[in-house]
Amino acid sequence: MAYLHLFIVNKSGGLIHHRALSHHAPQIGTNEWLRIGSTFHSLHAIAGEASPVKAKHDGIELIEGEGLILCCFQTRTGIKFVITAEPGTRFIQNVLKEIYVAYTDCALKDPFYELEMPIRSDLFSEAVNDIMGRFGNR
Repeated sequence: MAYLHLFIVNKSGGLIHHRALSHHAPQIGTNEWLRIGSTFHSLHAIAGEASPVKAKHDGIELIEGEGLILCCFQTRTGIKFVITAEPGTRFIQNVLKEIYVAYTDCALKDPFYELEMPIRSDLFSEAVNDIMGRFGNR
């Protein structure tokens, strides 16, 4: 089983990071990623509003299909970390939380990084590579 894609959406629905995590991942262009990020943000908000029970984490957390798993971790500040993976892939929430920690360590502590803007940090990319290596992504 493999993790396929990672994308990060800011609290306004803008895509701030995307990358393939496996050579099995379908190739998706930048414009398509921008649409995916904003569409997911909108669906996440609709799901939170439509829920009859208000919980700490409103919105989409997990979608499972025959050929894909989509898992979302939303921070308290509204940033959404989303991974797509093949069915049967384990520890997706753990991976998302570790990527969030890498984001706080690498991007947020960078004095040149501006909140809500695209993440262009080699240190963050290396940290994600390390996380994916530890969780055995092919």
